Amino acid sequence: MATTQDDLPQVDFVSGESIAQSGRLSGLHARLLHYRGYRWSFEWLRQRGLSPRTAVILVPFGWLLVFFLAPFLIVLKISFSEIRMAIPPYAPLVELVDGIYLTVTLNLENYRLLWEDSLYWRSYVNSVGIAATSTFLTLLIGYPIAYGMARAPKQWRSALLMMVILPFWTSFLIRVYAWIGILKQEGLLNLVLMNLGLIAEPLEILHTNTAVYIGIIYSYLPFMVLPLYANLEKMDPDLLEAALDLGCTPLKAFWVVTMPLSLPGIVAGCFLVFIPAVGEFVIPDLLGGADTLMIGKTLWTDFFANRDWPLSSAVAVILLTLLIVPIVIFQKIQEKHPDL
Repeated sequence: MATTQDDLPQVDFVSGESIAQSGRLSGLHARLLHYRGYRWSFEWLRQRGLSPRTAVILVPFGWLLVFFLAPFLIVLKISFSEIRMAIPPYAPLVELVDGIYLTVTLNLENYRLLWEDSLYWRSYVNSVGIAATSTFLTLLIGYPIAYGMARAPKQWRSALLMMVILPFWTSFLIRVYAWIGILKQEGLLNLVLMNLGLIAEPLEILHTNTAVYIGIIYSYLPFMVLPLYANLEKMDPDLLEAALDLGCTPLKAFWVVTMPLSLPGIVAGCFLVFIPAVGEFVIPDLLGGADTLMIGKTLWTDFFANRDWPLSSAVAVILLTLLIVPIVIFQKIQEKHPDL
């Protein structure tokens, strides 16, 4: 028996008279109801009184649950295990003894070792320091770029935006390897400087912290520029003209008008650069030296070289905690001061 439109449950998935009158959504809904999975999901949501808006919100939360929270809980579980020469190389937390008793073993030794061994807390401190310095330098370089893009003629902005995004079309690993050819002693940078007579002998830049800073700033500069540009491009230029008419110098108008209005872009850019830079592994491994101590390299060594999964999982849990704390603090401040 054919299903008519009148026999189908009527649900207003999206508000708005234009969408409701078009009939496209109801037609799509009618076709999808022929599939058992969609029909079951629709009935399940309808019986529980969930609105379409709630159902839409559940989608990103479900994504985070599957691809973030679930892996984190697995890593957290491993961090409380003991290392074992087996596959996988750790002991289960819950074991069945004699087929009758369940034993639960929580090993806190991994977290105690992180506190007592100076290698790990020095790795955390160095990672935070390098990431913070790189973020600050990226902001100093990225802000003028974003400001210039926002103030450029409209017909140029698309091309300028494409130039910022263009490096993403090349593999991240290849771009880092390219810097090895630029920074090594017989590389392009030293060759240019020596031909210009600026230096008498090649500079030792590769395998130093300076090379790590260069690599991080270059790799994450678009993450700083894009949110700043999105914020500055929406700013009304009449505000600056009004400030100038009221007697402000161009520099003062920038500090009292442009800078406060661009704070959301600054915060977003700093988070987008700082968070991945703390756990960076590829750049310090390829461009840094033996003295470059970052938590990403330490974690990789424990996980792959030492095959100590419980200890490396504990390192990852502490690292994630350190990254979540400033985000939570900022959210609390933003709740008290919504104008930030």
